[in-house]
Amino acid sequence: MQQFHPEIRVRFAPSPTGPMTLGNARTALFNWLFAKHMNGSFVLRIEDTDVARSHKDHERDLISALSWIGITWDEGPSVDGSEGEHGSFGPYRQSARTPIYEEYLRDLLKRGLAYRCFCTKEQLEADAASAVSRGIPHIYSGRCRHADQSDHVQRPSVIRFAMPLRRIVFTDYIRGEVVFDTATIGDIVIAKDERTPLYNFAVVVDDERMRISHVIRGEDHIANTPKQIALQEALGFATPIYAHLPLILASDRTKLSKRTADISILNYQQRGYLPEAIMNFLAFLGWHPHGVESEKELFTPLELMRSFDLSRVQKAGAVFNPEKLDWLNGQHIKALPIAELYQYCLPFLLSDNRQHSHSFSSQQLMGIVRLVRDRLTVLSDVRSETEFFFQLPSYEKELLVWKTDSIEHTHAILRRVRELFSSISEDECTAHFLSPAFEPLISEHGKGSVLWPVRVALSGLRGSPGPFEIAEVLGVAEVIRRLDHALTLSS
Repeated sequence: MQQFHPEIRVRFAPSPTGPMTLGNARTALFNWLFAKHMNGSFVLRIEDTDVARSHKDHERDLISALSWIGITWDEGPSVDGSEGEHGSFGPYRQSARTPIYEEYLRDLLKRGLAYRCFCTKEQLEADAASAVSRGIPHIYSGRCRHADQSDHVQRPSVIRFAMPLRRIVFTDYIRGEVVFDTATIGDIVIAKDERTPLYNFAVVVDDERMRISHVIRGEDHIANTPKQIALQEALGFATPIYAHLPLILASDRTKLSKRTADISILNYQQRGYLPEAIMNFLAFLGWHPHGVESEKELFTPLELMRSFDLSRVQKAGAVFNPEKLDWLNGQHIKALPIAELYQYCLPFLLSDNRQHSHSFSSQQLMGIVRLVRDRLTVLSDVRSETEFFFQLPSYEKELLVWKTDSIEHTHAILRRVRELFSSISEDECTAHFLSPAFEPLISEHGKGSVLWPVRVALSGLRGSPGPFEIAEVLGVAEVIRRLDHALTLSS
């Protein structure tokens, strides 16, 4: 087994057969964080040899999802999803690497380390049925290993690797020593023909040619590792260091449902999750920091880069906790500068062609976002939390009444409040000005009796931002319009 490449180079190699999923994104992130922490290179490689299932739309989805999360690559396809690429070890799409695979397949065939298999589908199915009847695993019999190869053009065939019989031992960066007996594997199919390689062969060639030092992937790939190591040795390639990440489990520690596991990462974007929160959440699916940061939960991307240590990845399954994701997203929303949060919220804030009660300026809209920030779990919550700003609220008159106050008393208070707003200018309609302006009325009648009906009149809600802050956004004219509505309702 040759030494792995000394320069730190990792790759994320998705197949464009579907959207970027939670598991894909976690694998990409761990590779990226490891590369950044170790000052190495992160390579994006598109494994699109499955012509029937690979689609450009899925490739564009993968690239968009990575870019949205904040994962950048040092080498690979262009970020804009075009056919362009950057890097010194391309092409970075397997469909463009056919001549490379052909060269190595011919070499194995020439040296007798691979052979053409002419077994029919019926023969293979009969072998499998026989194995099942005897209660043993089905392993290819090797009947074509010494078959005459000279007339392969006339007969349909595939290419099999002549698996050497021995124990393969490798040290997994996360799991420690792993042992396989190749007698339980058999002669695997590595290509449909010389120009159509299959996964285990293509990935071995690509990892060598791209000088990949560490292969970080899900534990469902462990069974592929001995096959790939045997191929590496046959081809005289270096063997990278392998690290197999734990499975992502449901909250009850069972296998994650297909509905959850297959959801596109871009769906989280559409639902109003922040990319920083998604990255933070994914990082903790199987990894925990150490030292003084072991109790910390909220991390920025830069903090994750600095803290990430592959040796801290756990062996046990990682639990997907949607409540934790929501909490993290809310915390990241609170931590954002208001101008940045406003830009994130704007598409949700003005969606659904809302009919404004009056036009809001950008400054007013930013003020609205500031008022509801602490109430947001996801960005899309801004729609429901700010609805009352955009239209005259609807509510029952009983909601205006504070505790044991009468409707008559509440009506009288609202008349006084309207008089106060009628006497101030738009420039004076600020929380800073209104707070002392209301002091005499509050001293006379009590805080609840005054502020509760004003809050309801302006928002129509039991719980909302403070009435002075709402008034500052709405302006004097709109405040008076809403007070008039409350006065009519309570008369």
